[in-house]
Amino acid sequence: MKWRYATVEDSQALGEMNLRLIQDEKHRNPMTVPQLVQRMRDFLCGSYKAVIFSDDSEIFGYALFHPQEDFLYLRQFYIERHRRREGNGRAATKILMNEVFPPEQRLVVTVLTTNPDALAFWRAVGFADYCTSLEILPRSITGHEDARKDNA
Repeated sequence: MKWRYATVEDSQALGEMNLRLIQDEKHRNPMTVPQLVQRMRDFLCGSYKAVIFSDDSEIFGYALFHPQEDFLYLRQFYIERHRRREGNGRAATKILMNEVFPPEQRLVVTVLTTNPDALAFWRAVGFADYCTSLEILPRSITGHEDARKDNA
């Protein structure tokens, strides 16, 4: 497995993989590929960094991360569907932890509850549960009466 830091020129490939990540995790993000490509450009021109994973035949994954003051936030991690269950995710994670991320840095990743496979993966590579975030959607989305007024 090879890795390199992504550049703005990689935004198209990153945006396309990001769409597949959104689909896999059943995220509500409605962005199109052109919008995701632009967002990747914005991330890479800002304070985010990305690493691309490949071999001699193809790019098959990436990690997008953002250094914070007291932790490193791994925002997105993706391995192409046809390259999963081959050890590529574990190998990519090992590269991140041993070659990319500072060893003294606390790492944080969030996992949607709609993605139990990702939750199992992150636990298997050493991450531990820290918190659970809950939300309530606006009535316009859920069709339910607003329960927030009873909790004020």
